[in-house]
Amino acid sequence: MGNFFKNLNRNKVLLFMVLPGAIWFFFFSYLPLVGTIVAFKEYRFSRQGFWASIINSDWVGWDNFKFLFSTEDAFVITRNTLLYNIAFIALGLVFSVLMAIILSELVSRKMSKIYQTGMFLPYFLSWVIVGYFVFSFLSMDRGLLNQMLGWVGMEPVQWYSDPKYWPYILVLVNLWKMVGYNSVVYLAAIMGIDRSLYEAAMIDGANKWQQIRSITIPMLTPIITIMTLLAVGRIFYADFGLFYQVPRDSGTLYSVTNVIDTYVYRGLMTTGEIGMSAAAGLYQSIVGFTLVIVANYVVRRVDKDSSLF
Repeated sequence: MGNFFKNLNRNKVLLFMVLPGAIWFFFFSYLPLVGTIVAFKEYRFSRQGFWASIINSDWVGWDNFKFLFSTEDAFVITRNTLLYNIAFIALGLVFSVLMAIILSELVSRKMSKIYQTGMFLPYFLSWVIVGYFVFSFLSMDRGLLNQMLGWVGMEPVQWYSDPKYWPYILVLVNLWKMVGYNSVVYLAAIMGIDRSLYEAAMIDGANKWQQIRSITIPMLTPIITIMTLLAVGRIFYADFGLFYQVPRDSGTLYSVTNVIDTYVYRGLMTTGEIGMSAAAGLYQSIVGFTLVIVANYVVRRVDKDSSLF
């Protein structure tokens, strides 16, 4: 016990530094875990407050989970959520690393900053605004794409009524919005690579591609692994704005745009079942946590230094 207090006193400055973050996590991440009990209750509002509502609500056990996954849409929303996130993780990784490498190779620092700012800007736009941008391209009457098709003598396409185009549209829009932000992490990692490694490679006659393949990519592997592990943890979560605002909640597109988050939202708005919504959130969290643990275990077996823990 004496050593504990001695170490506590020795590291008190560092402990005070992490105290604000620890308090934030306690109130916004750990304290709300008590509310997961709602997933096992038929939640009903009480005038006496939130805790009284939880206590007075009837216990239903696993009924909320059964309701969530006993519908005809269960397979569709699970499939869409998984496949879209796999595409986002894979393509986002490739394009983010590619853009970071391209920016790092620009000779002009001024132009590099301009390109970074231009790529970073879409991340700060809300999905409502992005949805209107997409609508300006895909509108049946005045959309830019349909006007271009008319110029070449082709019939206009009813984009918001034809599901076959939307897997590509959603992936493209997500890449446009997120690649600039994600590339900043990899660009910072590239800037931290010892430049003497490149100088030695140039002396040995290595061209740019050989330098990227033999130095940049191997040095980026640990951060790529960590970023991928974190993304895997959210593979059962979908960006609600992307799948709700961009397709403009078109019912004819539900087969390719309906994911767990939008399904729960529509169900909540229609039936008001808060217990079902809580059950879906708990399900997503448990699956995401399990995937991170499993993926980290696999990475740790292959390369211990690249794992999260």
